[in-house]
Amino acid sequence: MKPQFYIVAIGEALFVFAVCVVLSACRSQPVTSTPTIVFSQVPAENSGAPDQTHPIAGRVTGARSGQRIVLYVWNDGHWGVQPPLGQPFTKIEDDGRWVGSTQLGSDYAALLVEATYSPPELTESLPTVGTGVAVLAMVNDRGTTVEFPPPKTLSFSGYEWAISSGFIYRAGSRNNFDPANVWTEANGALHLRISGSQGKWTAAEVKLTRSLGYGTYRFKVREISRLEPSVVLTLVSWDGVGTEQNRRELDVELSRWGYLNNDNAHYVVQPYYVPANIVRFRIPAGVFTHSFHWEPGQVTFSTATGSGNTEAPLLKQHVFTSGVPSAGNESVRIALYVFNQGQVPLKHENEAVIEKFEYLP
Repeated sequence: MKPQFYIVAIGEALFVFAVCVVLSACRSQPVTSTPTIVFSQVPAENSGAPDQTHPIAGRVTGARSGQRIVLYVWNDGHWGVQPPLGQPFTKIEDDGRWVGSTQLGSDYAALLVEATYSPPELTESLPTVGTGVAVLAMVNDRGTTVEFPPPKTLSFSGYEWAISSGFIYRAGSRNNFDPANVWTEANGALHLRISGSQGKWTAAEVKLTRSLGYGTYRFKVREISRLEPSVVLTLVSWDGVGTEQNRRELDVELSRWGYLNNDNAHYVVQPYYVPANIVRFRIPAGVFTHSFHWEPGQVTFSTATGSGNTEAPLLKQHVFTSGVPSAGNESVRIALYVFNQGQVPLKHENEAVIEKFEYLP
């Protein structure tokens, strides 16, 4: 005897079929359920050279006509669209399957996007659902679903700052940023530390959780003359979304870049390799306030003794009018890290203190 769920009431089936034909409802029902993305294949950990591409595949359900897949890989502190060159969209087949290619990374993401969506080439955080993105899914290199926890934050000078973590490239050097290297004193001063030992250094970075735009940015910095030559302290604006050609980057760089006799301070409007975009000078021992006043088409950098008030003597000032970026999605970054390409390697732990940050619109 067959199980009951195999028995079909023919009359009832014919009636349902007739209703579908008359109303044309069986084929025209809109998709109302939330779409989903699953991965069926991701590159295995250490499966080849990082610059080689590997297959990645999955299936999407609930996609509408015209929607496409955009793939990202997580590496060194950012998401990069995949494949890295050419067309950034992956086609969805009629049965919902999709197959793409990607470079190796620790994590992978697939986004179901609208036909008009323009994905960022590099981004520190994935686009959110609702901005042309219908749904996103993430897996690690073992095929396990992952979610990125929100970064740790702290309060400094009346602003909220996110603390960077993990491996990130800074100035061509790969550093491991550890939230344990960041803290504030009881009086509110911000401490950034490089800790560890040779070959195992960990660095420190904080970034403002919102963009401020045009205006004056001031950083009161304690004594830096004792920092080793390969230590870099940067006070910068940086846009974490977009392309390397437009990061809206303005830099106060305090470092000798791995050489004993280099000047220890720089003003930079990126890209740094344009001669007119960089000014080098030397800072003596003491407390100094570094600032940049950013306005459309112009940025004025200044370094003054002490608190940097209007009566404080200027050590250095320079006005840039060429290549100055426009304001956008940038945020302030304060970082202390190791430059690994200089002549003098780092030998000891180092620490920098930012007594105060101030923004004047």
